[in-house]
Amino acid sequence: MIPGFGFRKKFSDLSEKEILALAISSEEDDAAIYRNYAEHLKNDYPDTSKIFHDMARVEDSHRKLLLDTFKKRFGDNIPLIRRDHVSGFYNRKPVWLMKNLSIDRIRLESEMMERDAYNFYMKAAQMSTDASTRKLLGDLAAAEAGHTVAADNLIEKHAAGDTKEIEARTAKRQFILTWVQPGLAGLMDGSVSTLAPIFATAFATQDTWTTFVVGLAASVGAGISMGLTEAVSDDGVISGRGSPVKRGLACGIMTAVGGLGHALPYLIPHFWTATILAMIIVFFELWAIVWIQNKYMEAPFLRATLQVVVGGGLVLAAGILIGTG
Repeated sequence: MIPGFGFRKKFSDLSEKEILALAISSEEDDAAIYRNYAEHLKNDYPDTSKIFHDMARVEDSHRKLLLDTFKKRFGDNIPLIRRDHVSGFYNRKPVWLMKNLSIDRIRLESEMMERDAYNFYMKAAQMSTDASTRKLLGDLAAAEAGHTVAADNLIEKHAAGDTKEIEARTAKRQFILTWVQPGLAGLMDGSVSTLAPIFATAFATQDTWTTFVVGLAASVGAGISMGLTEAVSDDGVISGRGSPVKRGLACGIMTAVGGLGHALPYLIPHFWTATILAMIIVFFELWAIVWIQNKYMEAPFLRATLQVVVGGGLVLAAGILIGTG
């Protein structure tokens, strides 16, 4: 399940007043992020730092235009609505808080920020029924597209990249958003959440077939639930995460795979042989998840280990204790 999903509003359900308020808060956030990047780079990369200062000032000008339009149409009271209040809306990872933030990572993040903003303004313009507001949102989309080109140029200039490299980075990001993130979420859920029922059944009954049936039911049920939840949580239009069908399939299949990995050994009729093999598989499953998180999600290795291996070990121990109790 996605935390807080039930308390977020779909982008398609936002009123024009809420869309403008969301745009204002997003521009405020992005300007602050660019200033943080500029401050971080001012000593080692002063030219790039100046570019980020300029981009921050442009975001400020966008915010002013949005504020003026909002006041003309709706008055001075701006509703509090931010990115995390909207289902399927893109989020900014707080990479600016990292102590050793590389210039390559900053440039890549800025490129992603501008692409996300462009997608938002294009979709928002399509939803607007007021001519002046629609024109403003369209103009802002064009401006964000220009920023995207500037971000691409930064990457080319400082990272010795070319168009193919930029396209490869974009394709990699899309692959991660559409397949890796949902698949990893499913694999984690399936691998960890099914540990307790499978091993509790195993040690309570010491019957391998019963354990396998329980594991199969738990894995398939979890896969269907996670897949549907992922698919309906975000249509991918604003967040850029891609087809909800693809994400749902990735999440659902990997959830089932995560559970079946340690359920299949119980097709072996000998209890202890099946159980030892299942535990070995669990060990490799959990470390595989840590590796994927570290490689694709850039999660710190120690944090991923604590979250996945230690957390999974506790769930496994709980299942065994319940089964033997």
